[in-house]
Amino acid sequence: MPSPPSGRAGAGRDDPLLGEVVVSAGEIERRVDELARQITADYAGRSLLLVGVLKGAFVFLADLIRRIDLDVEVDFMAVSSYGAATRTSGVVRILQDLDIPLEGRDVILVEDIADSGLTLRYLRKVLLARRPASLEICTLLVRQEVPELERLITYAGFRIPAGWVVGYGLDVDQRYRNLLDIVAYGG
Repeated sequence: MPSPPSGRAGAGRDDPLLGEVVVSAGEIERRVDELARQITADYAGRSLLLVGVLKGAFVFLADLIRRIDLDVEVDFMAVSSYGAATRTSGVVRILQDLDIPLEGRDVILVEDIADSGLTLRYLRKVLLARRPASLEICTLLVRQEVPELERLITYAGFRIPAGWVVGYGLDVDQRYRNLLDIVAYGG
């Protein structure tokens, strides 16, 4: 059986649109373990609902829930603010809503990247209106250039500089999600 795609291998070793590795698969694995341990400690003795934001967060969420040692339920929302572009449209649309009611539940919203904060602010407002017992945000990546995002995020994986990245669930027009590393994209 061939080994899983690493770095640039999943999209083709000669893909000129892929640049350097920003966060390696090993770094991701270690940080996901740390986040899961922190969440397990913070929610000890409680059940937890993780809400994954599709499609980008599905890989991160799958790895995270397998490492959380609690009673965990999962639900998903699909939202769009980019479409097939690499620049936000400035408008967030819910494409798929939750199946599980949030009222009285401890909820963690799991996102792939906090970029401008537009999507996180919108989803936080929408989910708080559903009266959860608690709502925290966990994101794999946070843009260094947007320090005000720190106030919204309880669990952050990595702070990264400006520039588009792909891999580990993140994509451009549905491509590159299967890369194990997070890689700079130059398209």
